[in-house]
Amino acid sequence: MCGFLPCVANGFAAPPGQSEMQAASAEPQPHSIRDELKLANDYSIGRGVEQSFERAAYWFKKAADSGDPEAQMQIGYFYDVGIGVAKDPETAARWYQLASANGLVSAKVNLGVLYLWGTGVRQDQQLAAQLFREAAAKGSGLADCYLGNIYYLGIGVPVDKAQGEQWYAKGAAVHNPQAEFNLGLLFFVARDHAHDVGKAATLLRASVAAGYVPAMSLLGLLLVHNPALAASPGETIELLSDASGSGSWRSSMILGALEYEGNGVPADPAAAYYHLRVAVLQGGEDAEGILANDLKALAARLGPAQTAVLDARAEDWYRQHQVVLVFMSKEGKKKAAFLQYALADPGGNAHALEMLPSPPH
Repeated sequence: MCGFLPCVANGFAAPPGQSEMQAASAEPQPHSIRDELKLANDYSIGRGVEQSFERAAYWFKKAADSGDPEAQMQIGYFYDVGIGVAKDPETAARWYQLASANGLVSAKVNLGVLYLWGTGVRQDQQLAAQLFREAAAKGSGLADCYLGNIYYLGIGVPVDKAQGEQWYAKGAAVHNPQAEFNLGLLFFVARDHAHDVGKAATLLRASVAAGYVPAMSLLGLLLVHNPALAASPGETIELLSDASGSGSWRSSMILGALEYEGNGVPADPAAAYYHLRVAVLQGGEDAEGILANDLKALAARLGPAQTAVLDARAEDWYRQHQVVLVFMSKEGKKKAAFLQYALADPGGNAHALEMLPSPPH
């Protein structure tokens, strides 16, 4: 765990098989690193080609091998999360290190996150904080956000919520969507913070505009509780649907709860059962522990035949939407959208929704 895999730079994971070579021969042939990056992004969002994270990873790797820091960062993220390639934190760390050495400030942030938690590298929280500070000095709002997490949550330092909030505010001032999200979270649900749902909604909408999926889920929940703040009649459902489609099981759960009760949408037990089943598939044991009784009650109401149809539909949908997205691009919105390399860590933004109140049941 202390080093990087020395063989990574020499290959993608294995030489391309026949199907991969056939796919490569059937697609446009890039003539430059820039062309490789464009093709990789096209595959990521299904722009002009059938969406394929595997093909995206292949072309990001090609550009990364040629020394492009953005491609090194992106293929590192793919290995970090397990998108288009087998999840491999050590390989991710190596690509982040290369991208950082090539001057990409955002790579320094992601490398810092790995050191913060000891993922793919030895844990070194002091080094993580140093990397964040170096990136923050270069204007990284994401580094500001992670410094906020360090102080607000007391990760490797004594808890200092005031200093943590100052770092969040600094990140929000340069329009970092994670920092905007965290500030919105404080103003909406933090137990020891003054609440201001109007300010929270403003911060979360700014984060949503950047495509940050957790902000979509949180703003959707805020609007469930404060419908007068919705910008349009369909905003709440659209936000929750986008977040659900991006892998947020809590958003799927909230959609099911609204359909169960007829809260803001027509009461529809079949739709409620479907979304709750999707939530369980997405959230595993955490979701099942919360929703088992509701699913049982709805199944008894719907009957075994309709329940079986809805189960199959939910499972088919989930097979096509297993990637959990941190960001969703506007361009790829209807397809499941593009992954950006803003890493969500186990003690920060990815799990900040653990702090949220349960949706209405």
